[in-house]
Amino acid sequence: MTRRHALRDDQWERIKDILPGKPSDVGITAKDNRLFVEAVLYRYKTGIPWRDLPERFGDFRVIHTRFSRWSKKAYGSRFLINSLNNPMTNMPC
Repeated sequence: MTRRHALRDDQWERIKDILPGKPSDVGITAKDNRLFVEAVLYRYKTGIPWRDLPERFGDFRVIHTRFSRWSKKAYGSRFLINSLNNPMTNMPC
């Protein structure tokens, strides 16, 4: 079953190694980077407030806090969307 707003495997492969929170990174390892990215993309694609994210993504407050931290470190949604839409590169446009 394909979810309309979920990442395809090829999209995930293009961005997974450049996102923070991997086991090889210093600090806390992310529980599920893919689910987090899908939550952010879902929110921006649908235009809903953070509090209206479906429960399958987890606590919206945790997702929003993490997204806010990412945005301050230049890992914002524009980077993610550009990376996913640009088949020629693994890096942000």
